[in-house]
Amino acid sequence: MGPLFDQVEQDDMCGKDNWEQAESALQKQAADKAIEKGGLRKTDLRYLFAGDLLGQLIATSFGTVDLEVPLFGLYGACSTMGEALSLGAMAVNAGYANQVLAMASSHFATAEKEFRFPLAYGNQRPMSATWTVTGAGCVALAGDRKEGLAKITGITTGRMVDMGTKDSMNMGAAMAPAAFHTIEQNLEDFQVNETWYDKIITGDLGEIGRTILLDFMKNKGRDLSELHMDCGMEIYDKEQQDTHAGGSGCGCSAVTLCSYILPKIQDGTWKRVLFVPTGALLSNISFNEGQSIPGIAHAVVIEHIDG
Repeated sequence: MGPLFDQVEQDDMCGKDNWEQAESALQKQAADKAIEKGGLRKTDLRYLFAGDLLGQLIATSFGTVDLEVPLFGLYGACSTMGEALSLGAMAVNAGYANQVLAMASSHFATAEKEFRFPLAYGNQRPMSATWTVTGAGCVALAGDRKEGLAKITGITTGRMVDMGTKDSMNMGAAMAPAAFHTIEQNLEDFQVNETWYDKIITGDLGEIGRTILLDFMKNKGRDLSELHMDCGMEIYDKEQQDTHAGGSGCGCSAVTLCSYILPKIQDGTWKRVLFVPTGALLSNISFNEGQSIPGIAHAVVIEHIDG
């Protein structure tokens, strides 16, 4: 997917002194690129809805301070891009803002040291583990534009679902039940079946989480095997063995949306998709205390703009 990205950093420190500053730099670059490609000025933006995986959202707060745009800092774990899109679309549709940004980022090194092990420890990762994506994605949402990559036509806000999973190295198992619940709720709310969508795209379930989701859907009489796509399985190729079950992190669905999904909606390859970023709501404290890992998923209906 690399050739689809607007910018690729060869230095994973982004020229900064530490990993956290590097992730902040990614957010700044993504926001600047969205503003540039949207033909906007910073003063055109009413709000910024953004988040990351770090404590106190430090990648977001330090990375976006120079934008001088009112900020809603969000934490939905890896579902943050779906949360940002949902809240941004609601603000625009309600008339509280004309143009806003929605953004999310993650960085392998910052997430690994916060949620798992110090990088120098060199621990062996199980095959169920996913690899946190180092990247940031940002979109501009506007209410009065006739042109654009796509349009948001509906949302289904997820609720927390906890089935008792405690393995922080198996995020797919923790998030799949939430993805299933949100997708089912969306189909019920909109009174449609799964074939209403050209694609149903989850955030970062990976291979294990995808298998669980498809089993849950099959038990409900729904076959998603051809309709379903997972950002965590798309972003890395099969030869990147270190990634094991696939990609994760809120940057995973954000960069896949911006580089791959939206262009396919824009050119009409897909007329309507259900974008469902998924998140595991754990912290290093809750994990060390032996608590289970609740999951959450936010669904956003994204459609092609007819000429």
